[in-house]
Amino acid sequence: MIYFVTGGSRGIGAGIVLHAVKEGNDVAFTYVNSEERAQKIVEQAKDINPDVKCKAYRMDVRSADSVESACDDMLMDFDSVDVIVNNAGANRDNLLVSMSNEEWDDVIATNLTGPFYVCRHFLTTLLAQRFGRIINISSISAVGSSGQCNYSAAKAGLHGFTQSIAKEYGRKGINANVLAPGYFATEMTKDLPEDLQNFWRSYCPMPKGRTGEMIEIAGAVSFLASPAGGFINGQIININGGLDWGP
Repeated sequence: MIYFVTGGSRGIGAGIVLHAVKEGNDVAFTYVNSEERAQKIVEQAKDINPDVKCKAYRMDVRSADSVESACDDMLMDFDSVDVIVNNAGANRDNLLVSMSNEEWDDVIATNLTGPFYVCRHFLTTLLAQRFGRIINISSISAVGSSGQCNYSAAKAGLHGFTQSIAKEYGRKGINANVLAPGYFATEMTKDLPEDLQNFWRSYCPMPKGRTGEMIEIAGAVSFLASPAGGFINGQIININGGLDWGP
């Protein structure tokens, strides 16, 4: 299988990349800023499984031109793509009354418009081979979260976007699903306000309110991409330890 993972140089994306490599898949992934960090992931991938191909591409999901260029380069290098994981994300939290146009536009562009650009570009390839797995990474915040109107709106939009793909292209062998994680310890969540972190620890119905572990989301991606996940289409799969709401 050939994976394409956006935002694969850190956090959940890096976990997905390295798990896919471990399972013997070729992986292309994107980064937006740090080439050095991306190359470290490539080196880790080689150490994990030297028999597979892993390559990083600079791409800004907010730009249609950047997406088209990176995706074209990836197809030139890998010849095809089987599994698309839209993971790249950004949050710029603020109360609605104080939220700037830039904060709104940037978060919507990264979390919702980016997956649209990526899926649109690769659909021709997936349709030609009559097979594809699209896995979009959402969030517990898709049901609403104080101070995150922009982020919540983008992730909720991602749900409708994914379910529309499932209905449009399921008959063509292309499955589309959403994984909606709760609190995973990543670079994006480490700076959450202490009260939100305490809320999670207090109310998540798991031992000691523990956070998610990388294998738990990377393994879910692997399952959806596998033959065992072939009849799962258009679903929102929560990986949240049982806490599906926030303050």
